[in-house]
Amino acid sequence: MEEGNSAGSAGSDSSTSGSGGAQQRELERMAEVLVTGEQLRLRLHEEKVIKDRRHHLKTYPNCFVAKELIDWLIEHKEASDRETAIKLMQKLADRGIIHHVCDEHKEFKDVKLFYRFRKDDGTFPLDNEVKAFVRGQRLYEKLMSPENTLLQPREEEGVKYERTFMASEFLDWLVQEGEATTRKEAEQLCHRLMEHSIIQHVSNKHPFVDSNLLYQFRMNFRRRRRLMELLNEKSPSSQETHDSPFCLRKQSHDNRKSTSFMSVSPSKEVKIVSAMRRSSMSSCGGSGYFSGSPPASGSPPVLCNPKSVLKRPVTSEELLTPGAPYARKTFTIVGDAVGWGFVVRGSKPCHIQAVDPSGPAAAAGMKVCQFVVSVNGLNVLHVDYRTVSNLILTGPRTIVMEVMEELEC
Repeated sequence: MEEGNSAGSAGSDSSTSGSGGAQQRELERMAEVLVTGEQLRLRLHEEKVIKDRRHHLKTYPNCFVAKELIDWLIEHKEASDRETAIKLMQKLADRGIIHHVCDEHKEFKDVKLFYRFRKDDGTFPLDNEVKAFVRGQRLYEKLMSPENTLLQPREEEGVKYERTFMASEFLDWLVQEGEATTRKEAEQLCHRLMEHSIIQHVSNKHPFVDSNLLYQFRMNFRRRRRLMELLNEKSPSSQETHDSPFCLRKQSHDNRKSTSFMSVSPSKEVKIVSAMRRSSMSSCGGSGYFSGSPPASGSPPVLCNPKSVLKRPVTSEELLTPGAPYARKTFTIVGDAVGWGFVVRGSKPCHIQAVDPSGPAAAAGMKVCQFVVSVNGLNVLHVDYRTVSNLILTGPRTIVMEVMEELEC
């Protein structure tokens, strides 16, 4: 579909507009299922639920037993009962994400049958929609790397938006990165990303134009999904919750009656950062924030300092020095519907940057300025916060964290 024709028909034909809206919602649902399925696949590999299995002298690589997986889903509180677990996995089967190893059963059954993620055997169907999604996800991850500064808070028409990119700069970057050979090819790629609901203009008023207009990725690919979200038939953009990955990350200074998150600068000056959603917490850098459940109206705001809360730099060697004034503590934190409720920052060692007072981490006893020693038994003293973030986001819902806390704090 040509971009101009799409814009014209949207303005002149309400039925065509409705059809386009339905198509967009379907693309959004597909994208959510793909991300949710991939996050589940990584977790099952990590916990050895997916492994090579033998049956009648034949080995079936990278598969799982349906009945065992249902047990796992209930144990990890991804499903309330076996019937719900079956429905969840059937959603993945219907989207072609999993299948019976011999393709003899289209329905997901609570029995000892082998199933496999199609991504593990190379049979995942790459149609145009999936190709656009995979391309968009790859670009998103590259843009989110520490060395990339293209995504920035910017203002358009008096409203400040988080994680935006300017169209002209994005086209330059695509060519520089080898994602497109020419500027025209880069612009065509951006039109496809918009058509498949991967990116959009910040206020959804313009198609993609090589200009100074601002655009955003519609999806936060890194947000940890709960499997139960698959049973919600509404598209993410139509949900009331502010945890929707498709809502615009916007800094609104006019909506101060709603629950807000605050950023404290070194001068103690307080400003409103976001009234949109706690789980993105984009002012804190996004991927390191593990949110808890949204606070009720009137509950204390989440304070997140964009700069380190540490009084001075601390090295891993200093923490491990015999007789150093640090005490070890271990927390078991059970994530709620949206996460764990804390922010990790820093590198070698990482530290706790912020703790949501109403989240699971605070309930377990976590505090700011604590240094992260291990996550689920894996020593992380010599890695950065992004590595720690990935361990948590791809791990089980219940995490065991060992920290070190300065005795004089």
